[in-house]
Amino acid sequence: MDNFIIHGGRAMSGEVRISGSKNAALPILAATMLTREKCEIKNVPDLMDIKSTFELLNYMGKKCFFGFNTFTVHESAGLKHHAPYDLVRKMRASMLVAGPLLARFKNVRFSLPGGCSIGVRPIDIHLEAFKKLGAAVSYERGDVILTTAGLKPARLKFRFPSVGATENLMMCAALLKGTTVLENCAREPEIEDLARALIQMGALVEGAGTSVIRISGAAALKGLKYTVMPDRIETGTFMLAAAAAGGTLKLLNTDAALMTPVTGALKKAGVGVISEKGGITVSSSGGRPRPVSITTRPHPGFPTDLQAPWVAFMSRAEGVCEVHEAIFENRFMHAAELMRMGADITVTDRKAVIRGVDRLLGAPVMASDIRAGAALLVAAAAARGKSIIRRIYHIDRGYEKIENKLRLAGVRIERVKG
Repeated sequence: MDNFIIHGGRAMSGEVRISGSKNAALPILAATMLTREKCEIKNVPDLMDIKSTFELLNYMGKKCFFGFNTFTVHESAGLKHHAPYDLVRKMRASMLVAGPLLARFKNVRFSLPGGCSIGVRPIDIHLEAFKKLGAAVSYERGDVILTTAGLKPARLKFRFPSVGATENLMMCAALLKGTTVLENCAREPEIEDLARALIQMGALVEGAGTSVIRISGAAALKGLKYTVMPDRIETGTFMLAAAAAGGTLKLLNTDAALMTPVTGALKKAGVGVISEKGGITVSSSGGRPRPVSITTRPHPGFPTDLQAPWVAFMSRAEGVCEVHEAIFENRFMHAAELMRMGADITVTDRKAVIRGVDRLLGAPVMASDIRAGAALLVAAAAARGKSIIRRIYHIDRGYEKIENKLRLAGVRIERVKG
C-alpha cells in the first residue's frame, strides 16, 4: 500500500494543469449504455474510479478503450443487465448504469453500492423516482431489481436535490418518448455537463443547472463525441493548497465561473484570487488567514467536497471560525488527523469549531476518504516538517497523478511503498 511523504513549509509556485472532472465523467460514461453507437469521451481523468467504470462497462458487454485521457466505448452483441457486488462495491457511481439499462431493456439488477464512508447516502431517492416512471422495485440477496412493462414520462419531485438521482433520472428519461419533468433537481455544473452530452446524443434537455429539468426523450440515441468539463473540486483543492502554503500558483484548463463560492471565501480570508480566461491565479503570503465560517450547501453553495480542505486551511486562521456540514452526516473524520498535526478542532454532530493555531507540524496521518485525503495534503504542504499520509488509495480515486502536480508546484512530495 502506497504512502505520501511530504516535507512541508515551502511556498508554492508555477503552473498546474487541472484534469477533467471525475464527477462529470462518471455519469457521461454511464450514458454510453443508452446507445449502440460508438462513443468517444475526451478529457477523462486517469483515476481509480474511472478504471472501476472501465471494468464495469466491459463486464456489462461494452468494449472499452482508455488511454491518453480518452475513453472510447463500442457495443458488442448483447449487454448484461446485472451489475454485481464485486464491481459495484468499489464506488457508488456504479449505480448510474441503472437508469440507462432500465430505460433501454426494461430490467436491471445491481448490488447495493459502496464508496466512501462519509454517511449513509441512501438510494431511496433514485428508487422512488423510478417507481413514478413505472418501475417495480424488489430486493434479493443484497441486490436491487428494477423491472417494468414499459416506462412512461412523468412529473416528479425529489425530496432532496440529489446529484446521483438527478443524473440517473435524466439518463432514463432520455430514452422515453414524451416529456419528463424533474423538480427539486441538483444544480451542480456536472449536471449541466451531462445535459450537454445527452443533447448531443439526441435528447432534448432544458433547465439543467436549475431546480426544474425537462427531458424530451428519443426512441433511440446516437453516439457521442464529447469533452468533459474541468474538475472544479481539484481546482478548489489546489487553490486551498496554495492559500495554505503561500506563494503564487496558476491553475490552467479550468473555469473560474465554477469556483465562485470558494473564490469568495478565499478573498474574505485575505487570499488573492485573479480569474482569467481558462485559468485562475492564487496568491498568498502563507501567513495566518482571517477566520471565515462556511456552511456546505448544494450548488451554488459551498461544495461539500471542499469542506475538508477548507478545514485544513482554516486550521491556521487568526481567530475562531465554524464549519457546518449540511450535506453528509459523517464528514469530519479528517478533524482527528488534522489534530495530530497540531490543529485545534472541536466537532459536535455536523459542526466543527476551529481555533486557529500559529503553525501546523508534520506528522503521520491517515486518509479516511477522498476529500479527507485532500485535506491532509493541504495541511502537509503548509506544515513544518515531515508528514506521512497513509491509505492514499482514497486520494487516487479522486485526483489524477496529484503528486506530480504538487511537485510541479514546488511541494516536496514522494510516493513510497508502505
